Amino acid sequence: MATTPADDAAEITSRILLETKSVLFSPDKPFTFTSGRVSPVYVDCRRLISFPRARRRLMDLGADAIERAVGHESLDAVAGGETAGIPFAAWIAERLALPMLYVRKKPKGFGRNAQIEGEMSEGARVVLVEDLASEGSSKLNFVRAIREAGGAITHSFVIFNYGIFPQSMASLEAAGVSLLWLATWWDALRVAQGLGYFTPEQFAAVKAFLEDPDAWSASRGGSRSGSAS
Repeated sequence: MATTPADDAAEITSRILLETKSVLFSPDKPFTFTSGRVSPVYVDCRRLISFPRARRRLMDLGADAIERAVGHESLDAVAGGETAGIPFAAWIAERLALPMLYVRKKPKGFGRNAQIEGEMSEGARVVLVEDLASEGSSKLNFVRAIREAGGAITHSFVIFNYGIFPQSMASLEAAGVSLLWLATWWDALRVAQGLGYFTPEQFAAVKAFLEDPDAWSASRGGSRSGSAS
């Protein structure tokens, strides 16, 4: 597998997300999330499962990023977080020639009452895969489940990291987990501007949100807290 520099990976990823309409910009008619946050940007990486050529390229980039950060013989399994991370974990596990697991948000509640599905040996070195990272704590729940089941985890990978909520990075780092990603909103904004997606006014609105999402949302009647991912 050829190694792609991180800057090139961010450019390729941003272009794919724009082309597949997995990231959207609408500063004139902002999106409202279930949390109440108002935002001029929206990301839906779940759309990527319907674009085989695009997802193949992204999974190649993801596997490359994981190997560069973790090593070629330093992992024993790839785990997908329920539910969005499951297909991406399966595709990356195939590329890395590793077993695949998936982690439930909570134990099953019957049968084995399992939270980890698949075969994981004691002490197995696991990388957690999800679609995106915003400002939430769901990854900490998955990390905790893996460790309680006997696994060892020090890395998590996402296709897209919002890149504007430092507290999410800090909480993972405090738990001893490094976050890997292919692109952020800053990458997507730069590529979108270069492709002529914006008027100067629209670009300024999106940039203002990325620089201070709480203030931007509050000034438009929205919440100052976002969704968990």
